[in-house]
Amino acid sequence: MNELMLQLPVIDMGAEAFAVLFITALAGGAFGAAIGALPAFIFTGFVVFLGEGLAILEGNLATLSGIPGGEVATGLTGVIGFGAITGPHIAFAGGVAASAYAGKKYPEMGPEEGYHFGKEITYAFGTKPDILAVGALFGGLGAIINQIAIGLGFPTDTIALTVFLSAMIARVVFSYPLIGSAAGNSLLDMSPFERGEERVATDGGVETVRPATEPWLPHQYKWSGVTVIGLVGGILGGYIWLKTGSFFLGYGISAMSLLFLNLGVEKIPVTHHITLMGASGAAVAAATVGSPIAILLAAGVFGALSGLLGELTQRIFYSHSGTHVDPPAMAIVLVTVLIAVLYFAGVIPTSVYLPL
Repeated sequence: MNELMLQLPVIDMGAEAFAVLFITALAGGAFGAAIGALPAFIFTGFVVFLGEGLAILEGNLATLSGIPGGEVATGLTGVIGFGAITGPHIAFAGGVAASAYAGKKYPEMGPEEGYHFGKEITYAFGTKPDILAVGALFGGLGAIINQIAIGLGFPTDTIALTVFLSAMIARVVFSYPLIGSAAGNSLLDMSPFERGEERVATDGGVETVRPATEPWLPHQYKWSGVTVIGLVGGILGGYIWLKTGSFFLGYGISAMSLLFLNLGVEKIPVTHHITLMGASGAAVAAATVGSPIAILLAAGVFGALSGLLGELTQRIFYSHSGTHVDPPAMAIVLVTVLIAVLYFAGVIPTSVYLPL
């Protein structure tokens, strides 16, 4: 296993190094607000894809030449892709917070009907100074939260955890309900959306007509469909890991595919949490059973689990309030916590990509 596939920024750094990280994170968060949260995450996918491709190439060249490799790829994947420039906890989180702020401050910028403008993660805010300042502050906050989580040894994917915590902090700061009120029988009930029920919301003196319940992805919320795409994406992520040793190459491909969603292609599935956890499931199976067929089946199971947890958490944290709280991030947190628990309990011999 190439442990250089991901090197997260370490907490054990001097004041100057942390200042460099923090200042860059401010710019990274503003960048996410300027181009929009989803476009910023798509950039994450491209950088990670390039970094992982170079890591595989360097590993092959190192095998042939006997010269250690990995430093260039580590810089791209960890320091850039998952770091202060396009790291989801910084650029994407900055864009999410910017949308939450704009949903309250500038509701007239959004549509008169449809989802709350605070959830519009495809919106690029350009050069509007106050919105970019919000993105910058949350980019810096993301860097701090992630460094603290790493330093405390949180047994989970700290970047995904930071994405979730940052979004919840944005709800508190900008006066949105942490969860919101269900229009149906429970938080998990999506039937008001299916029936086309609506409600009127008022922000900044502007009334908008919104769906009474807002599923994260209108084309990807039914349990059966989520299970199927979870199995498919999990197997593909597992196969990529099996052939390359990279946990994050499939993740990068999934993130890049969201370019089509951002461009308006209908029904593009969101799968980066699925392919990443599929790769993790493959690594768990490889460390316990070793059969390629069993590895792919385990990858499918982990992918389906991650997809279903993403759907479960979106029904609780996303659908009933006015801002984006990222279901893939929540799913990754939960599955990696499960992996950590099994690892510490001695049930599995690997912590996959978690530095436990």
